[in-house]
Amino acid sequence: MIERAVSVRLRNVEVLTVYLNMEPVPFNKGFYSIDMTFVFDVSLDVYTAPASCPIVVDGIALFTKKAILYGSDGNVKVFTSDGSCDPTENSNGSQALPKAVCQVAEPVGLSARICDTRPGCCPGFKIPDDICERFGGDFDFECGRSVYVTIGLFSIVQIVRNVQMLIPAYDFCVPTKECTPVSDNPCEMFKRIDFPTDSFFPPRVSDTGGCGCGCGQSQEGSD
Repeated sequence: MIERAVSVRLRNVEVLTVYLNMEPVPFNKGFYSIDMTFVFDVSLDVYTAPASCPIVVDGIALFTKKAILYGSDGNVKVFTSDGSCDPTENSNGSQALPKAVCQVAEPVGLSARICDTRPGCCPGFKIPDDICERFGGDFDFECGRSVYVTIGLFSIVQIVRNVQMLIPAYDFCVPTKECTPVSDNPCEMFKRIDFPTDSFFPPRVSDTGGCGCGCGQSQEGSD
């Protein structure tokens, strides 16, 4: 379809997965290099002739990014009760390694265009089998034309590590008195409301910083 296409239009973009590889930075203790490979599912409207109906074609787009972040350094071995046992987990000499986390918002498809395939567009990257199965087979990188897409992406990359924290704990309180039952009588409820003096009378002179003289008024309520 791409070989015979006249034009393409970007329909939808979705992030399938992000592959992360984290390695310690040499001669810079506590820093880690994170290599990220974003895999996008790109849906296109392919036009094989002018003024023809589009044909929907799905493919993948790849994008790689590197980040160097500080993740501190731990000197303890961590064992958990989840039953997992990986003897190669700490084989690189660094114990209690942190984890790299990447949060990705919904991508925005900006543009798509057909161009001649550039030599070595995906050097050294093999698409995993689970992604190939999603698209029904292997991908052909030997075609003469390719679709290049521009994608807007918002992401947050973090290094997380388990740390020890002291949190104050307080004793719980056992109530010693029962709640007073409330009567359903509306008059009884009205009698418990304070008289709204401020709503009926202006403030005294002493309240406003005057001479301090005042007068008394009677208060009463009715229901």
